[in-house]
Amino acid sequence: MSPDVVIFVCTTCKREGDAADAPRAGAALAEAATALSGIFRVQPVKCLSSCKRGPTAAIVRPGGWSYVFGQLDIEAAPEALQQGAALLGGSADGLMPWQGRPELLKRNMIARIPPFDFSPAESTP
Repeated sequence: MSPDVVIFVCTTCKREGDAADAPRAGAALAEAATALSGIFRVQPVKCLSSCKRGPTAAIVRPGGWSYVFGQLDIEAAPEALQQGAALLGGSADGLMPWQGRPELLKRNMIARIPPFDFSPAESTP
């Protein structure tokens, strides 16, 4: 398992329908994710540029794929993010396996981003 996996949580995210002056749901998610004892580092960030789908978080592993998730439930997401980080960290190929992925992460994925050194096995015309 890779301890280098990081969970980035957007602190500026709002939920759809939140008043402009309402406390930020993303900040509450970052606080809840940080408070959950897990082996993966939670790093609050100011913006993941997915404002219409907040609260959002990303799970990143050096040399592996990165995953961005949105519309996260503040109560359920911290544990789901830790489980997703464990799956990604334990993956031999740098991909988060679908099998065993929490339902919240299956339904709420926004993007899967290849590693910087990605080279496809097949060239495309």
